[in-house]
Amino acid sequence: MKVLFIGGTGINQRRSQSASVAKGLDLYLLNRGLRGVNPPGSRTLTADTRQPEDVKAALAGLQFDVVVNWIAYTPDDIERDLALFQGRVKQYIFISSASVYQKPPTHYLITEATPLHNPYWDYSRNKIACEETIDAGLRGRRIFR
Repeated sequence: MKVLFIGGTGINQRRSQSASVAKGLDLYLLNRGLRGVNPPGSRTLTADTRQPEDVKAALAGLQFDVVVNWIAYTPDDIERDLALFQGRVKQYIFISSASVYQKPPTHYLITEATPLHNPYWDYSRNKIACEETIDAGLRGRRIFR
């Protein structure tokens, strides 16, 4: 399985990289190339996601079974990905945040059915907007191959 991680140079992401390679996934890492060494067996694609033409060049001719975006923080980031990966990916995974769930909580147990609502933190509101952009972007649009 061919997998692309966008970003993914933090501590938790590095664990996911190593585990992915250990499981035999064909792992590609798209990042700016500024942080350390990627795990043996992975392939690095160097580009800044804020420069879409550079990203297009780095991805030229590549298709993926899965794309995992660790660094999408705004709806513009999602729109960029919807355009970049239209017809080039089977599954797109957006890494959101538990902070998007209802604050203050009405129940101690938080599930995916918990409403998305956090008026206290811009980061959370942006992640909620990303999720809404994905939902809207997928309606009536075929981005997955």
